Amino acid sequence: MRASGMVRPGFRAASDLTVLRLGLLVLALVLAGCASIVRLPPPPPMEVEGLRILDVPDARFWGDGDPAPLRRYLAQVLERREEDAPRPGGARLPPTHFLALSGGADDGAFGAGILAGWTESGTRPSFSLVTGISAGALIAPFAFLGPAYDDRLRELFTEIAPADVLRLGRIAVALLFREAIADTSPLAQLIGRHADEAMLAAIAAEHARGRLLLIGTVNLDVGRPVIWNIGAIASSGHPRALELFRSILLASASIPGAFPPVLIEVEHGGRRFEEMHVDGGAAMQVFLYPQGLVPREAWARAGLVRERTAWVIRNGRIDVVAADGPRGIFSIATRSARTLLHFSGVNDVNAIYLTALRDGVAFRLQAIGGDFQAPRPEPFDTSYMQALFEHGRARGRDPGSWRNAPPPVTLLAPAPP
Repeated sequence: MRASGMVRPGFRAASDLTVLRLGLLVLALVLAGCASIVRLPPPPPMEVEGLRILDVPDARFWGDGDPAPLRRYLAQVLERREEDAPRPGGARLPPTHFLALSGGADDGAFGAGILAGWTESGTRPSFSLVTGISAGALIAPFAFLGPAYDDRLRELFTEIAPADVLRLGRIAVALLFREAIADTSPLAQLIGRHADEAMLAAIAAEHARGRLLLIGTVNLDVGRPVIWNIGAIASSGHPRALELFRSILLASASIPGAFPPVLIEVEHGGRRFEEMHVDGGAAMQVFLYPQGLVPREAWARAGLVRERTAWVIRNGRIDVVAADGPRGIFSIATRSARTLLHFSGVNDVNAIYLTALRDGVAFRLQAIGGDFQAPRPEPFDTSYMQALFEHGRARGRDPGSWRNAPPPVTLLAPAPP
């Protein structure tokens, strides 16, 4: 990049300005260590795994932990599901469907569009399992509750503006005195309008039928992924269940550093603590179930012979877009971080595919296509999200647009200016 205007002799604009900026950034980060988030102390780290939230059994599982608790819970769920769908004369059970929704920030409009178009096609199934991370977590409750919630989902992803999601502060002030660059109180209010008592009651009713809604966050105190069992929380009847549900949705969408972490209160040994939770994408950008679960064993023990399909919606691309090579330290760092996140998500999709193969589950995938090239002037731009919603909607109406295996990564030409 070349500097404009007068440059005094001997002053190398690009390199010297980069060094100056880097120095200021380092200084800001050093000074930021003087400021910290106001919170209760975290629980003792060696006891976190066994804590019960709101005293609700099986309210959450650890995505990287021993799969035995989730395996035991799955056996209970299968029993409820069997009661809800009895087999007259030992007939084969109808097919069952799983849905995994990835993160993607404003690209979540794609997944919302997929669901709307899928409903219009008349082929959208009911899902016995729905999982969500980040933007996918915001979509997941609507997808779980079915087509009756499509209009609300469309509103959430096509009728909002940047100010409805976040409030940006001055970056220097944020680095020095705050825990994040943006204030997400607008997003919290948006979640509060949609995630209400009626939604929680509807989730509880479906949970009683043996359906699962799982949302991922990361417990930043211990650096581990958490899988929240929203149906169990909704069914608990606890007076703070709705508050916890909203906090989980907000936490799953809280990108570390950009958005403030969400504090979730817990009690242990008669004392109050707070856990710090952030975007589940810090650990995994999409998930179906932990690979160590091996549910086919539980299915076999229960005698549940049926067809199973995992539908995966990646709210992002598989392909990469060509761009000029980075030159300065900031552009190199930005490109590196973007590459890391991209292939983390691609690898998560590949992991689901391999797990599905192992467990005899059919695999289907949607991702933003190379033919979508709408301009994105800023994050959460309304026109961009509306265009992406329509792109997803067209895909959802076309049953042939689903892939049965992850495609190879290809290089796309950059979008026209």
